[in-house]
Amino acid sequence: MRVRSSVSLASAFAGLLLVGCQQRQSADLLVTNATIYTADSAFSTANAFVVKDGKFLAVGSADELAKQYTADSTADLGGQPVYPGFFDPHSHFMGLGQMLDQADLVGAGSYAEVVQRLKAFGEKNPQAMWIIGRGWDQNDWPATDSPVRGFPTKALLDAAFPNIPVALTRVDGHALLVNSKALRLAQITGGSKLAGGEVVLDAQGQPTGVLVDNAMQMVRRVIPQPDDQDKERMLLAAQKMCFSYGLTSVSDAGLNRNDIELIERLQKEGKLKIRDYAMISLGLPNIDYYLKKGPYQTDRLTVRSFKLYADGALGSRGACLRKPYSDRPETTGFLLLSPAELERILTQLAGSGFQANTHCIGDSANHLILDLYGKLLKTKNDRRWRIEHAQVVSPEDVWKFNRYSVIPSVQPTHATSDMYWAAERLGPVRVKGAYAFKDLMKQNNVIAFGSDFPVEAVNPLFGFHSATARQDAKNFPAGGYQPENAVDRQSALLAMTRWAAYANFEDQMRGSIAPGKQADFVVLNKDIMKAPAPELRQTKVLQTWVGGERVF
Repeated sequence: MRVRSSVSLASAFAGLLLVGCQQRQSADLLVTNATIYTADSAFSTANAFVVKDGKFLAVGSADELAKQYTADSTADLGGQPVYPGFFDPHSHFMGLGQMLDQADLVGAGSYAEVVQRLKAFGEKNPQAMWIIGRGWDQNDWPATDSPVRGFPTKALLDAAFPNIPVALTRVDGHALLVNSKALRLAQITGGSKLAGGEVVLDAQGQPTGVLVDNAMQMVRRVIPQPDDQDKERMLLAAQKMCFSYGLTSVSDAGLNRNDIELIERLQKEGKLKIRDYAMISLGLPNIDYYLKKGPYQTDRLTVRSFKLYADGALGSRGACLRKPYSDRPETTGFLLLSPAELERILTQLAGSGFQANTHCIGDSANHLILDLYGKLLKTKNDRRWRIEHAQVVSPEDVWKFNRYSVIPSVQPTHATSDMYWAAERLGPVRVKGAYAFKDLMKQNNVIAFGSDFPVEAVNPLFGFHSATARQDAKNFPAGGYQPENAVDRQSALLAMTRWAAYANFEDQMRGSIAPGKQADFVVLNKDIMKAPAPELRQTKVLQTWVGGERVF
């Protein structure tokens, strides 16, 4: 009997072990020994999570998860910090790919340096029919380089490139500097005009070579456009760069149908793994097609918003102000669309399921659009209409973000790039209503942080630093620029993860490390929640994961 009893006990114990093993769920990946900032509603931390079929299956302690799950692979991160995949809710992903094919003029300290870079680009691309570049900023040059109304002229370009057309986009994307060859091809003269734009003229009434806002289209329509094969190459190059900086979800602030469909095709083919929030460009064909089709969303693409432009940029004095520019009292800037046209389009969108995402830089543009939003939205809502940039907002207009549930979609590095000259444009009083991220965030306890790349650098940690320290890459100024509008680090992380996902109508899919959400996450070499502010921009991305797949 004793023998039989021992055998029975052994069998029972073996059975319990078998049941215990059977109860452990299978998974694809178990990440352990990490400092995980989940960015969930409690802003909780954990040290492990489990991934299966591209989604987070469980989040918690390594000991408990190891008892519950058996994974095909395990990653011990040695205490390294992990965050949800970073978002850029306002960028130009396609534009970044195009810029990587062009002459890089960012940071050029003079007009002469621009010409030097263009010559080097031309030598590397001898077959180019046009010389295209982007990134010049006359605010970084000696004043003598910008002799006509604070802008450069075509003179140096004509001398260096008399026989090949040159078109150079300003860093903010709202002005174009071209040579005489390009002006002739576009048939631009001193009498050329286009609503919502300007052909800058010299004292003799002739084009200087600078075109502002809508006037840029007169040249762009004669520049040869890349085909789909070129665009695919550009998009894949842009994706590689974004993954290297921890971005798993980007945006395209203004795309036509053909480009949206190209991105979707490349995603379906598995070539483009990055997730994209595509804002549809205005234009009758786009409006007709998408209003009939309606919003739609795949696991990697969201198409449910239209991008509108109310005004231009502050740097090129195209932002629409309520009172004249302090450094150019003869102008207040201008609207790119009339108030009647803006209201007509917004009324169409109000009757659809689409978001309105309106570019507003100046206080006049923000005032107008907030009032139009209020007229159509009437009260608090879940339409998630956005003001893109919300750069200069009159203090008496800030409350409207709360009243109408408007999301401020801002770019923190704009503040630290513009701080050197913003007060010259706006004056010492009005500038206090500029780049007011904390004041805007407090309205609905939500804000979205993007970069507007390639206008600014792709790296989202630059924006994190600018938002929290209010300093630039030189850690200037001491104490921060208008530090009363700095945001805390927890809010800054949420603004580039869960809150950004909310602004994109993607919060049910991603934006935090939580069971059921897509397994997008990033591993850094430093903990940005604790590292000294001067170290934030030097923090490196070690790994980037999209849908449980390591992509960097």
